[in-house]
Amino acid sequence: MDESILQKPSLSSLARHLVTRSPMGVRSAALCAVLVFSNLPAIAFAQTSCPGIHVRILDIRNSIGAVACALFESPEGFPAEFLQFATNIMIIKVRDTQARCDFLDIPPGTYALAVIHDENMDGKLNTNWLGIPREGYGFSNDAKALLGAPSFEAASFSYDGQSLDLTIGLNY
Repeated sequence: MDESILQKPSLSSLARHLVTRSPMGVRSAALCAVLVFSNLPAIAFAQTSCPGIHVRILDIRNSIGAVACALFESPEGFPAEFLQFATNIMIIKVRDTQARCDFLDIPPGTYALAVIHDENMDGKLNTNWLGIPREGYGFSNDAKALLGAPSFEAASFSYDGQSLDLTIGLNY
């Protein structure tokens, strides 16, 4: 027998045959199945966010300057003396009035966060002559500043070493 008669159809001709000879519903279902199964490994093996304290900063007034996040593990120096007493400090440039601070490799314990929007990037929270902040500030647990900064205890939270997502709204 002639081998050219017994040749198997190529993959492209088989696909063309299925596309042109199958009803529209079958083609749509097949396409959907291909898309789902092609993304299955990514979905099945997707990792959760890295262990750490992930802080999303809300209510940033503008995109000028940077946001400084200071993580404290004790009341000493909280919140004003962050350069000297904070366990970790992260400074992030504000982009589109958004910022996020991610503290990774943090051991379990009790912590408190202080955040400032340092618009003029001078490394401190600027105040007026009465001591009222002119730049944005916020604390974990949405601790309020009444006639001064809140206490470490008011802003403290427990961290178990896993992934913790926090949001801190700024006050101006």
